[in-house]
Amino acid sequence: MLKQNLQQKLQQKLSPQQIQFIKLLQLNTPDFEERVEQELIENPAIENAKNDEDNEEDLQEYNNSKNTEDITPIAEQEKDFEGSNDDSQEFEPVQEENFEEDLFDLSSYTDFDDNEGFHLGEDVSGEEDPREFFIATSTTFHENLKEQLTAFKLTEAEHQLAEYIIGSIDDDGYLRRSLSAMSNDIAFSLNTETTPQELERLLKMIQTMEPAGIGARNLQECLVLQLQRRDKEQPAVKLSLKIIEHYMDEFSKKHYDKLMKRLEITNEQLKLAIDLISHLNPKPGESAAEMKSQYIIPDFILTNNNGVLEVTLNSRNAPELNISRSYREALQGYEKSTKPTREQREAVQFIKQKLDGAKWFIDSVKQRQHTLLNTMRTIVRQQYDYFLTGDEKKLHPMILKDIAEEVKMDISTISRVANSKYVETDFGVIPLKFFFSEGIQTEDGEEVSNREVKKILQDAIGEEDKKKPIPDEKLMELLKEKGYAIARRTVAKYREQLGIPVARMRKEL
Repeated sequence: MLKQNLQQKLQQKLSPQQIQFIKLLQLNTPDFEERVEQELIENPAIENAKNDEDNEEDLQEYNNSKNTEDITPIAEQEKDFEGSNDDSQEFEPVQEENFEEDLFDLSSYTDFDDNEGFHLGEDVSGEEDPREFFIATSTTFHENLKEQLTAFKLTEAEHQLAEYIIGSIDDDGYLRRSLSAMSNDIAFSLNTETTPQELERLLKMIQTMEPAGIGARNLQECLVLQLQRRDKEQPAVKLSLKIIEHYMDEFSKKHYDKLMKRLEITNEQLKLAIDLISHLNPKPGESAAEMKSQYIIPDFILTNNNGVLEVTLNSRNAPELNISRSYREALQGYEKSTKPTREQREAVQFIKQKLDGAKWFIDSVKQRQHTLLNTMRTIVRQQYDYFLTGDEKKLHPMILKDIAEEVKMDISTISRVANSKYVETDFGVIPLKFFFSEGIQTEDGEEVSNREVKKILQDAIGEEDKKKPIPDEKLMELLKEKGYAIARRTVAKYREQLGIPVARMRKEL
């Protein structure tokens, strides 16, 4: 049975301009620079004043003269928006089919005061900050492997298969897919018939590339590949290979007594082999990618002027973007035309769209700058004692909600600001995520950051006797003596978050 009924729904949707702001907000400094350069290429109505000394015309009073949507409340509207990382929502101004209406109403595009400019640069010096840490330029991990293929004599078909294998290697440097599954995929995606045996032969070739251990299918194979490049005549190398190839399980569980008994070796011999194995790289892909992340450009600069903390935004986050003079002059010339042709009307419509896009982008950049500064200043106020001294014990418990409530923005906005952003301080370049931590109550009723507890755990484990490492039960008692009543499972959770293995795995000979 069919029924008809009326319903009223109130839905909150973000405009294309708001989506643009959200995407800009989550970018760090180098990614933001790249995005600005991309916009300058795609939209000729925007110009960078730093790159054009003759252009002194800037955007002014444009928000009040156009009926475009103000992006100021973007942060408050974000909370109902999901999937902001979806690149399919990129905005392009839509061309109106009927452009006869209001054709000569161009004053909003051409009325600019040439004597007063619109520059982005709140709390930012016009010069490049001398303390920037430049990101090293290098090829990617997979590109580096593909370049090494040129050293081998391969047919075109073999080269294509080798590149497919390289593309299947994960960021750790491992090939975690079976060769039989890959051969089926190759037949479907590349329309090329191959066999697991052929792929195995090419994989063995790839495993001779740098870094050592690349293309391994498990940790055992990764370690063997690295040991095989050592001098196999050395007793320690020969013993290490034997341990990894035949006694990997006993080695990984640190059953050293069993190893010495089965291999009939002394404690000193085992110690030399373990020392050699411990210096191998369990994730060769990460070492190949280290060049890319060697340097960081801080997004904020924190300076301590005699006890007064000041926050500035890296100058790279504040480009001096202007509306193009040539585009405005083109509109002014058209305004004087008495009988415009259809081609002229279409050109004007195109220019209008580019000017609207330029205005929205400049507004989004300005809003991003304001949001970043506002959030960072609030973080500094919350963690003022830490920023004065650099002492982790002075970090206060703080979560995203605390900052969001103070700056009157949504938690998702603060999360985007904190993600992949860094601040330069007198004691190092620190990720913003570092300052957020949960609180723990001491026996005296005082609430402290869990980072303080983690620091105590880290120090205690760092000073322990490695022949008799401290178990979690003893660590719990140690914290209790210091006034932190924490359950053993919480101790285990904090230890795992610090990347520290259990006591049995920390044992050394």
